[in-house]
Amino acid sequence: MILLDGKLLSAQIKQEIAAEVAQIKASGGKIPHLVAILVGTAGRSETYVASKMKSCEEVGMHSTLIRFDDDVTEADLLAAVADVNNNPDMDGLIVQLPLPKQVDPDKVMEAIDPAKDVDGFHPTNVGRMAKGLPAYVSATPQGILEMLKRYDIPTSGKHCVVVGRSQIVGLPMSILMQRNGYPGNCTVTLTHSKTQNLAEICRTADILIAALGKPEFVTADMVKDGAVVIDVGLERVPDASKKSGFALKGDVKFDEVAPKTSYITPVPGGVGLMTICSLMQNTVKAARREVYG
Repeated sequence: MILLDGKLLSAQIKQEIAAEVAQIKASGGKIPHLVAILVGTAGRSETYVASKMKSCEEVGMHSTLIRFDDDVTEADLLAAVADVNNNPDMDGLIVQLPLPKQVDPDKVMEAIDPAKDVDGFHPTNVGRMAKGLPAYVSATPQGILEMLKRYDIPTSGKHCVVVGRSQIVGLPMSILMQRNGYPGNCTVTLTHSKTQNLAEICRTADILIAALGKPEFVTADMVKDGAVVIDVGLERVPDASKKSGFALKGDVKFDEVAPKTSYITPVPGGVGLMTICSLMQNTVKAARREVYG
């Protein structure tokens, strides 16, 4: 079993991005600028956004955090998105989810200029990605592809089973893994909460991607020997032995699944760190106008 070390890979990628940003600066080019909109003070969202802002600083990129209280109106949030869209100095925009109930997240995502949608959530980017056109690919799926590529994991002709059909991870992941290229050329099965014989289907996977948000859902009896297992989950589970009172768990029961695998991602220290790197890579592309010109 080989651990797919997101911490190691993210450090390498950050060095590469930092070198690219330094080159842009040395040539008098525009420094990439990522903007994040955060609503409320939920601990998890605060942590995610702080990590993204810190990563920008580490690689020499500019970053701006725009904050709103939980009672923000949809109109005010849409106005903030419009301001970023119209600011030529701001290259990439992410709106941290979830949003409060009075705000329609789809309306907010669709309001973002596709050329600044470095999260890859806008329907234009999703459609372009599905057609194989230049697009900002959703950050988590892109991070998984980068991980497979950097570990030279064979994908052509393999059976990839994706567990979870979210628009953010599961759906785009299923499209990307079947595309003609590397990583890709898989036969893909997309499963979800209504799938019958889920465990049986998972056992046929050469590459199993778990992205359903249920801690330790995937157990050893659902994984065939030698499979590659990618765990996208990250949930807080009560744990009295921890000072914080909780432990971070993925969608895979790591201790019992890991011995059966050829490769597996840890949680934490796996896919999550790659997601942040993807955001920064997309922001550099946005600053260079590589996708939309």
